[in-house]
Amino acid sequence: MDTDHITDVWDRVFGTQPDPTNWLVIAAGLVALAAVLPNGVWRLTRNAVTIAHEGGHGLVALLTGRRLDGIRLHSDTSGLTVSRGKPSGLGMILTAAAGYTAPSLIGLGGAWLLAAGHITALLWGATVLLIAMLVMIRNAYGALTVILSGAAFFLVSWLTEASVQAAFAYGVVWFLLLGGVRPVFELQSKRRHGGAPDSDADQLSRLTHAPAAMWLFLFHAVSLCALVGGARWLLGL
Repeated sequence: MDTDHITDVWDRVFGTQPDPTNWLVIAAGLVALAAVLPNGVWRLTRNAVTIAHEGGHGLVALLTGRRLDGIRLHSDTSGLTVSRGKPSGLGMILTAAAGYTAPSLIGLGGAWLLAAGHITALLWGATVLLIAMLVMIRNAYGALTVILSGAAFFLVSWLTEASVQAAFAYGVVWFLLLGGVRPVFELQSKRRHGGAPDSDADQLSRLTHAPAAMWLFLFHAVSLCALVGGARWLLGL
């Protein structure tokens, strides 16, 4: 591989791309909304939120010094991340809190990158994170889901023109911002009807002796604030 080609790839990934038109940004947001609101569609698209949710658990577990044993993604859009370490303390609390906040915070970070014009960098960064996550997947369905997601990001970033990359990137970020809100309301509804007794909020309640409702409030606050802040960046406000 010659130097010119390496330089071209570097500039393509880490350089900036022109801002898309406002109509494309709004259209991408409407498509993302259509992927979140209808129950039938959500049963499929929620898999992407689960990847971000469990990836958040796994990443924070590693950052806080815990040993990550593996991640499982299931066809019913549930997931499980297993880590080893001290069963209490700040590391365990942060790991448990990372799941429901991860999709929204990833979406917020993506909105910041897009506002700065780094469309291709976002697509490549997502590909790298999915490849890293694949190493820790411990079931076939989870591996298939992550491989297909990573392949989509890579193929769009490598084979398509700038307008397609922009539409895809903005659609993904809108989806994470919008899709990060709905699971918290779903968890709240389940708990109201006596379901999900071992949810992240309940685990955090046992770890901190604070009410699970407080942790639900935190999840709501993070997801809604990220949606508002991310939307302002995406819309250039």
